[in-house]
Order: sequence, then C-alpha cells, then structure tokens
Amino acid sequence: MSRLILVLGDQLSPELSALKEADKTSDVVVMAEVADETTYVPHHPKKIALILAAMRKFAAALRADGWTVAYSELDDRGNSGSIAGELLRRAEEHGAREVVATEPGEWRLISVLEDMPLPVRQLPDTRFVASHARFESWAEGRKSLRMEYFYREMRRETGLLMEEGEPAGGKWNFDHDNREPAPEEIDFGGPMRFTPDETVEEVLELVERRFGNGFGEVRPFWFATEAGQARRALTHFVKHALPRFGDYQDAMLDDARFLYHSVLSLYINIGFLEPLEVCRAAEDALRSGDAPINAVEGFVRQIIGWREFMRGIYFLHGPDYVRRNALNHQRKLPWFYWDETATRMNCVARVVEQTREEAYAHHIQRLMVTGNFALLAGIDPAEVHEWYLSVYADAYEWVEAPNVIGMSQFADGGVFASKPYVSSGNYIARMSDYCDHCAYSVKRKTGEGACPFNLLYWAFMDRHRERFEKNPRMAQMYATWDRMAEGRRETILAEAGQFLDAMSRGDRV
Repeated sequence: MSRLILVLGDQLSPELSALKEADKTSDVVVMAEVADETTYVPHHPKKIALILAAMRKFAAALRADGWTVAYSELDDRGNSGSIAGELLRRAEEHGAREVVATEPGEWRLISVLEDMPLPVRQLPDTRFVASHARFESWAEGRKSLRMEYFYREMRRETGLLMEEGEPAGGKWNFDHDNREPAPEEIDFGGPMRFTPDETVEEVLELVERRFGNGFGEVRPFWFATEAGQARRALTHFVKHALPRFGDYQDAMLDDARFLYHSVLSLYINIGFLEPLEVCRAAEDALRSGDAPINAVEGFVRQIIGWREFMRGIYFLHGPDYVRRNALNHQRKLPWFYWDETATRMNCVARVVEQTREEAYAHHIQRLMVTGNFALLAGIDPAEVHEWYLSVYADAYEWVEAPNVIGMSQFADGGVFASKPYVSSGNYIARMSDYCDHCAYSVKRKTGEGACPFNLLYWAFMDRHRERFEKNPRMAQMYATWDRMAEGRRETILAEAGQFLDAMSRGDRV
C-alpha cells in the first residue's frame, strides 16, 4: 500500500524529513499549487511566482531522480483548491491510506493536517538547528528570553566561530561595529539576478493572469528558482558583499536598495539552502581572510541567532500568539502602506515603493521605518502582521509573526524584547539619506513641517508611560520629556493628535 508524501511550497529540499522517511519505489509525492495558499493573505505576485516556479522545478527534479510525483498546477481542471482537498483526491487515485508530512511552518496548516479524515503523520522539520524540544528546554525556567544567550548556545553546539571553546575574536557579539551610517557610495551591484527560463515564464504569465491586480508587479523577476542558482547567489554574496555587510547592515539609501545585504532569506526559507551551509560559507571567508569578523559574526547571528530564535518563540507560544495586542493599539493600517504616493514621509514612501517593486526590504527598513511608524501611530498589530506576511517574498508566519508581533510592535508585552523598538526621526536621519529628500524636516520638533516621527515618538511615550516609565532602558527619555516645558509637551501631543486624525481620515500626510 503506497503512502502520500506531502511536500509544501516552502519545503523544497531533498533532505526534507518526509522524503527521508519515504520509499521511492512505492510512495507518491504530492505537491499542489492551490488557491487557499495563494490567497489566505494578498501575497506579493513575486512571492507567488517564486514559490510556484520553484515547486515545478523541484517536482521535475524529483521525477528525474525516480520519484512518483502527483503534481497539481493552479489551473488544473480537477484542482480542489486546498491542500486537504488535494491529499484526499490523490489518496483516492492511488489507494493511499496514510500521509507523511514534514511539519508546516504555520499553525494554520498544522491544524489543516490534524483535522484531515485521513491519518497524517507530521515529522519534525530537521532543516533547523534547534528542534522545538531544544528551544523549550533552553526557555524553561527563564524569567526573560533573550536571543543573545540562546545564540551563544547555538554557537557552542554548532562550533561556528568558535576557537578552543571560546568565541572567535574574543567576543560573542560585534554588533557595536556594525552600525555605520550610510556610505556615500556602494561598490556592490546587488544580489545575483537570474533570467527567467521557460518554466519561470509560464509561471509569470499565470501570475499576471490570476494575480495581476495585487500589490506589486511580478516583472521584472530575477529570483533564483532552484537550489543550484541559490548556491551561486550565496557564493556571489560571500565574495562581493560579505566583507562590507557588517559595517553597513543597518544603513539605508534612497538609490541603493540592497546595499550589502544577501537576500538569501528567500532561498533559506524556501528550502534551497541549509542554514549551516550558509553560515559555514561565511565562516570560510573569515578563515581565509576574505571577510572581517564583525561582518561574518553579524551574518551568522542573523541565521543561527535571530532566525532560529524567532521560530522557537513562534512554536513555544502557540497559535494565539499572532492575536496578541498588549498595548491595545486599534488604529487601522494607513493606505500608504499599499500606495507610497499617499504619504509625504519620504522614508516610509521609499520603503513601501521598494517593497512593492522588489518584494523585499532589509531588516532595518522593516523594523525602524514601517514597523517603527506603525508602533508609534498605534496601528492594530494584527493588521501590521498581515501586511508583512503579504508583501515580502521571504515571509512565512513562523519567522514573520514573532518579528512583527514581538519585536516590531511589542504586542506580546515583552516576551523577548526588553523595550519597544521606537525612535524619533533622528535615528532614520543618522542611518539613511531619506530625510534629505523629505517634505518634512527631521530637525523640526513641532510646528509646520515637523517630522511626524518626532511628534509621534513623544506621544507614544506619554500614552504608555504607566507601562514603560520604570523600564531602566527608557528612564532617560522620560526624564527628557519631564524636563520639557508644559506648554511644549502640550503642543507636541496636540500636533501628534492632529497628524493621526488626518491620517485616519485618509488625508495625504
């Protein structure tokens, strides 16, 4: 009796636990492009194209390797439109009575498989360094969960950047060296780009036909759509960008969208690249003298630190985590998150424009521009979460939700963030050139043309004083607020309120 082996669109690895469990001579691999997965949020067309093209190529590679693959294309006449429906359809076709799957990265899909009328065995996703049990054992009994301490354990367990049991370079963290403001010039042309082949072109035409009215354009399309291409992109990054990545990883420039960032998250999260493979490539560059320790350590920390930590938080706190709203923020997401022409704030407009055109923005653009604004303005975190999940090609709920709900919006009340990631316009001015071309003046704190981030920062602090005034990392800012003349504080709060009222009315702000 054959079994069905489910392979999802972000599980495109021959090392997948479900494939390792399977019998190539008798089992049937099921892969399905379905309406449910393309529409549960309004995904960016580039993300849909990446996943569908990658799925088709992975299915072809499995067939070439001798697997039987039952593949459903989105426009197939018999396509049921859901993962559950396709599993039931294929079970009837092949007489299968069991499904073997690798655990999905979303509680939504885990629930779908658990509710199937057919037995489904969900295996651990072994593409991560830390299993659920490993993260739970680390988290147990801790009053606070801090990524830095988890990261150090991952370093010890993997041996990455370790020398005789001690951290390479004598420190665990070189983040202090990785905060250079934007340079005048970038000598890196960006991530490796790939010309669409026949398979990709077919998918692009399908996406244009089915999802042409969504946020963003599917063309030009340059993402890698198979593992070999992704490895070339990794080599390109390590050779040409990694040496300067550390210095400028927090910087932002109007005319250099990628700076020295890798954009490899697309390929790690879909299954093309293994996280340790990527980290060891960076470590090799350090050992050979081709990249400095601050760049390599910062890059490795993002992968075996933040990436693994976020997954641990997501599964530790369960399916209700995405609905948390500790600060009781209720304002609707402004329209300018979908249309950059609807705001005069240049930093927000440029990040939204880049997101619309590339389906990508780097972590500081996400955290300290669009995320910072949403938190300062009191936007409903559920709407913020859905926006991030929709618009980025590397966004899957296991990694996106804790980054947004916990880190960006502080909506979990501080499960792992010791303070909200909020700032006035000064941070953006220091780390970018966005303010040079803005209708607002970052130097103006009140009055006509004052930067909205300046106004909203103090309004946020005032609004949440009871919660944060005893936080030692925020005490200095409350002292600054208290030293202001009462009339100045009243002006700031009044002008912040006027701005938010205008934004909520749909005015161009």
